[in-house]
Amino acid sequence: MMDSWSKSVDDQESRQLTETTKSLNNVLGTMTLGERDTKPASASASPQTPTSACRTPVPTTVHSSPDVSVTSSPKLDGAVNDCKKNDEDNDLTINKAEVSLLNKLVRQSLAESRHDIEVKQRDPSSPLYSVHSFEELHLMPELLKGVYNMGFNRPSRIQETALPLMLAQPFHNLIAQSQSGTGKTAAFVLAMLSRVDATKRHPQCLCLSPTFELALQTGTVIEQMSKFCPDIRLLYAIRGNRLERGTHCEEQIVIGTPGTLLDWCTKLRIVDPQNIKVFVLDEADVMIATQGHKDQSIRIKKLLPSDCQMLFFSATFEDSVWAFAQRIVPDPNVIRLRRDEETLVNIKQYFIMCRDRNAKFQALCNIYGAITIAQVMIFCETRRMATWLVEQMSREGHQVGLLTGELTVEQRAAVIQRFKEGKEKVLITTNVCARGIDVAQVTAVINFDLPVDRSGRADAETYLHRIGRTGRFGKQGLAINMVEGENGKHILHDIEKHFNRTIQKLDADDIDEIEKIKG
Repeated sequence: MMDSWSKSVDDQESRQLTETTKSLNNVLGTMTLGERDTKPASASASPQTPTSACRTPVPTTVHSSPDVSVTSSPKLDGAVNDCKKNDEDNDLTINKAEVSLLNKLVRQSLAESRHDIEVKQRDPSSPLYSVHSFEELHLMPELLKGVYNMGFNRPSRIQETALPLMLAQPFHNLIAQSQSGTGKTAAFVLAMLSRVDATKRHPQCLCLSPTFELALQTGTVIEQMSKFCPDIRLLYAIRGNRLERGTHCEEQIVIGTPGTLLDWCTKLRIVDPQNIKVFVLDEADVMIATQGHKDQSIRIKKLLPSDCQMLFFSATFEDSVWAFAQRIVPDPNVIRLRRDEETLVNIKQYFIMCRDRNAKFQALCNIYGAITIAQVMIFCETRRMATWLVEQMSREGHQVGLLTGELTVEQRAAVIQRFKEGKEKVLITTNVCARGIDVAQVTAVINFDLPVDRSGRADAETYLHRIGRTGRFGKQGLAINMVEGENGKHILHDIEKHFNRTIQKLDADDIDEIEKIKG
């Protein structure tokens, strides 16, 4: 099953890259970071390279209406049909690369992590430093100016610990777990820029990203941070940027996808890996989910000199990611999030017993009739159920946004941006929005359907990500689970058992009881 899942991810990326490449070939040249006056990509825009990328046209922005008409684009048709054949209308197969890109597109500011950080040093006897200002890092004035120009006032929680570890001399390797929006990309970009000798015209830093789009997003951060360092240049090693064998590369930073970058280091000899000082592998959990990327990354690592600094980042650290990290990064310092911080103690959790979807909708109406909810995210298991619920809520006069896997990443970003701006107060979604999206106004999450995996068992990880959309930024959150039948009871019980926490029952017909949950 995993092989077929990986192949579907790879096929989807190939379809996206084929279309994007057509546009790229018309406009790219060598795809380097040149002029410095390009405006940063906004949260509502498609990702842009500094001066280099021409994206495929973004399909019409989609949001729900009483008629629930969803505009599609030609490139979606095959993917949608395949998905419906394989999983009917489920969005169980989550493309981690798309999720990560979506997070970057809609991110407007840092989201401070609520997790405690656990540091395991390579040398336990070494003192552990943290910084509370960027001045403490003794950066080049041009870099410090670039950092402040990006809107960073002080280091984020992950940056406070990671930056001293990455910048301290002698340089050490790092494995770090960091969630979306915590300043992780800015941290490793700062580390790369700090190591570049601008007087030398050859690649000195390599950064691996799992997809074309994520590489462009990282490139945007490099452009912004190096705005006042005109002699530092960037080159993209991605499909669509075709260079001849033996081309002399003068750019000091090369960012790209594993397959293309491996070719540039071996077959085409564009990059001399022995000159590399810093090697960054970003989005490792996404990387190993994409067929071939893991092996290609390991092959690139083997080409690098023994004193090259290795920086490895991942949002999650399941066993497969940790095994991958150990093959890439020798003798590392390690930053991980404490697992006991994932209990989400600031979120009140309830469940409501319902006999069918109509009873669930009635319970939803009762909740809205009893308490005031600023904005809510409602999770459904299938696209069909999500569409049905949009129709019902629209008829009740609610402003509703619809988010499913049928939409392109750009369309999803547009829907989320409307939700963040308050144009819709309700966002109904499948699992495509379960991870990483931070909207401060979300006061409640409702699981219209409890999350399950392909085998129908409780999916505790997805449950955690779903209800984690509320209770963010230190605020109190509310999560309500609609439980249908005996099977639903078993799923809920497994979730309670996993988190060692009892979820309280709520009577949706008792208005007084509902009013108390907001107290």
